[in-house]
Amino acid sequence: MAVPGRFRDARRSLGSFARRGDTVDLRRAVGHYVSSGYGGASTMGRRLAATSATASRLGGVVTSGQSPDGTDLRDQVLASGADANQIVDAIVEAVRPVDGTQDAEASRRAVRDALSDLLEQFPDADPLALDAAQRDFVIERYTALDVYNRFALDMQRTVIEKAPDATTALSRMKQIQAYIREQVAAGFRRVRDRGATPTSRGVAAMVRSALAETLLIFEEYLG
Repeated sequence: MAVPGRFRDARRSLGSFARRGDTVDLRRAVGHYVSSGYGGASTMGRRLAATSATASRLGGVVTSGQSPDGTDLRDQVLASGADANQIVDAIVEAVRPVDGTQDAEASRRAVRDALSDLLEQFPDADPLALDAAQRDFVIERYTALDVYNRFALDMQRTVIEKAPDATTALSRMKQIQAYIREQVAAGFRRVRDRGATPTSRGVAAMVRSALAETLLIFEEYLG
């Protein structure tokens, strides 16, 4: 059962951010979101277990020949002559099937958006046969977007209610997404600096470690 008022401090700081756009308020909001909203980095890390599992499936599917699911999907897509959008949709279905929950829908959107960002960054990439750099990019971007989407599910209403107008609210949400993306990237860098590499079998473990680092970064701002 959720603790009553667990997001109170996060909403207070986020309301200030929505009104003024001060990144100090944003950092406090995200810190409170992890600390009091989810009981700390360790607890929230466990709540994000599905993010790591989905990242692992994504890593397998987009690396040709590295997983049965990815190989079978490639054969199906090639046989059907699908275009880029259909390929992305097929990957989303393979990685995160519909189950009727908000978390699943948010995760599916994160997979789709990560693949879209991938194709902007690497226009010639084959989504079903990514090289190591491309796979690393899409895994990191998916992780950041999934964390952001969870935050948005819990907190977006506060931004909409407290921002001066709808245009400002949209701008604030983009700022939040950029901030979370930057901190997730920093979490991945910390893990890589320790010598970890996201082998196809170790994607879930690396994402768990990167998320743990990211959540600690969020909490450190309150210290």
